[in-house]
Amino acid sequence: GEEFFRYFLDLARLEPHERVLDIGCGTGRMARPLSRYLTAGSYDGIDIVAPSIAWCQKTYARHCPNEHFRFHALDAYNRSYNPAGKYRAAEYRFPFADSSVDFTFLTSVFTHMLPEDMEQYVREIVRMLKPGGRCLTTYFLLDPGVLQRMAEGLTTPTFDHELPGCRVSIRDVPEAAVAYDEARIRDLYQKHGLQIAEPVRYGSWSGRQDFLSYQDIILASKRG
Repeated sequence: GEEFFRYFLDLARLEPHERVLDIGCGTGRMARPLSRYLTAGSYDGIDIVAPSIAWCQKTYARHCPNEHFRFHALDAYNRSYNPAGKYRAAEYRFPFADSSVDFTFLTSVFTHMLPEDMEQYVREIVRMLKPGGRCLTTYFLLDPGVLQRMAEGLTTPTFDHELPGCRVSIRDVPEAAVAYDEARIRDLYQKHGLQIAEPVRYGSWSGRQDFLSYQDIILASKRG
């Protein structure tokens, strides 16, 4: 949480008054540093693992003085994390108004989602962001260099199985780890009105010697 909090400040220029949406909040690791920073803003965390949301609701109600900290359960299907989910992620609409969010982030979320589901989330992110609002997302991004290092066994994980639109580590449980061609993600952002703030910050998973974090990080903003 502290690591990514630095990225929120240094890369995304997060301000204490802004409205933040944490998609895939888990047990609140990112919420912890934000709870002391968003003094005039607000935070909403949403996740498909209901017990994690219940824990956050109980814990942050006791310890977080900011009444504008909320956690929401999203009952969307995911073979790895919510196999009994009621809704298809590819059809899900987030319970937040259009153009209402200043900054949203997804840490290790699209790394567990297949293309149709992931694109619906991108649509929703663009809908919810204010013009100029920012989105920070982590990925496993593929390019020719990464594929070469993968063939040499230098990446962790490896993505040995090719599916339509992506590569996965485990064919029978594809959502366990999902990688996308960087060119595909760039096209997707362009299609939906997200402008990437260059450069992409690549991660150590791909065998690079120069990296920022473990996964690759893309920061983008909604075109006005």
